[in-house]
Amino acid sequence: MQKKKFPRVQDVVGQIHALAPAALAEEWDNVGLQVGDPAAEVRRLCVALDPSSAVVAEAVAAEAQLLLTHHPLIFRPLKNLTPTDDAGRVLLQAARSELAVLCAHTNLDRARFGLNDWLAETLGLEQCTVLQTAGGDLFKLVVFVPCGYENAVASALFEGGAGHIGEYDQCSFRTVGSGTFRPGVHSNPFIGQVGGGRETVRELRLETVVPREHLARAVQRMVKAHPYEEVAYDLIPLHNRRLDVGLGRIGRLATAQSLDAFAARVRTALGCAAPRVVGDAECTVRKVAVCAGSGASLIGEAARQGVDVLVTGDVKYHEAQNALSQGLALIDAGHFATERILVPRLAEWLGQRFEERGWTTEIMQARGEIDPFRMV
Repeated sequence: MQKKKFPRVQDVVGQIHALAPAALAEEWDNVGLQVGDPAAEVRRLCVALDPSSAVVAEAVAAEAQLLLTHHPLIFRPLKNLTPTDDAGRVLLQAARSELAVLCAHTNLDRARFGLNDWLAETLGLEQCTVLQTAGGDLFKLVVFVPCGYENAVASALFEGGAGHIGEYDQCSFRTVGSGTFRPGVHSNPFIGQVGGGRETVRELRLETVVPREHLARAVQRMVKAHPYEEVAYDLIPLHNRRLDVGLGRIGRLATAQSLDAFAARVRTALGCAAPRVVGDAECTVRKVAVCAGSGASLIGEAARQGVDVLVTGDVKYHEAQNALSQGLALIDAGHFATERILVPRLAEWLGQRFEERGWTTEIMQARGEIDPFRMV
């Protein structure tokens, strides 16, 4: 019989951050390992939407070593850790039971092939693109390499996550010039002699782009592959917008239908009791935007891009009025229903990754979670 192989908590963190890098999270968010020993073995893992006391109790009863949730357990800095508040009570409950808690929140919302892609797919949308992109997530990396070594350095950069532009990879630009330097007394030069004169070397300027989340890894691999003792490179922040990650998605229905007919489709697909609908029941819906959780902040962007209806949750009265004034219909399917779909999808994704690595960890889905709202 083949011996069972289990990952450590830190291995699972690495897998989650490969799908949804922590650098993609909003500045106000708190993602990653919230409590627990990174070196602890994970024989059973529980996936849930919320790190509630009931979910933690369910995971502990199932003898899980790791709870993976969407919403953070620690959202704001803690001034103390006592059982007198919800966060403190759950933290102590998890720590006493040696249950690690890992969170993937807005990083999973914004990630490519993350929660909003899953929501769009669940609703049958096609030709999907990102609804709200952002600048500041890209850097231009420029490094100077002696001619003949540029391919090795470029390959290291590409393996580190650099060089992606849209659907293209291994993108770079190269120009040849002359570099000068004089080795110091305590140096160990790859070219030239200590105590010698100024060296002039034929070098190549290698340029590529690196997403923020891959920057540290790309630089580390570049330096390791570079022949020089001291590597000269520049990191230049770019304002270019990335089209592959961001909040919400826009897609199209294969066949146009009325708003109310599409609302019924949303209700069935997401299993929500009664979505709230804003707009004319018979208006035609073809171009659809989605944002899991609370997405009313995207009403203006959705209207600007000519969307027919935005599917999201937590819409307020004045936000609904604002949408109507801009000719945008809304379907509020609720925070819970638009996000709960991540539990089976994330469990499935992890199962595939674990199988590829020969990990035999059991993955369970929290069963006791319910929408706190009910319709009467």
